Amino acid sequence: MQYLHHLQRARLINTLYPAGHSISTLQKPEKIFLQNTNIAYAIAPQVDPGSLCETFLFTQLQGKHHLSLPKLGDFLIDDTVTLEVGGAGKKKSQIREVPNAYLALDGIETGEDSRIPLWLFGFCR
Repeated sequence: MQYLHHLQRARLINTLYPAGHSISTLQKPEKIFLQNTNIAYAIAPQVDPGSLCETFLFTQLQGKHHLSLPKLGDFLIDDTVTLEVGGAGKKKSQIREVPNAYLALDGIETGEDSRIPLWLFGFCR
């Protein structure tokens, strides 16, 4: 856990903890993201598109918002908004029962209803 803590302080990784839990250097993170999507291309010949989308979203929101891992969905922003990240064909079935939940989708140009284009989060920084 100390090693992960030092990697985060060196700005090589980002960690995501479950909602409602305190964060300490002894607690195991639920998800670990690279600090930047470009690092993934430097260390792996094949990069998972879903991981890239989640990493991108995390890096765009991390400085201005508190992010945690909800029970359903990928990100809980400021303990109020739930986001599920996916491709253009992703449906809201996974987060249907969650209030104030949205889809952050890669591969769409415009949003409608609860579907938000992933590229729009690039304006959050």
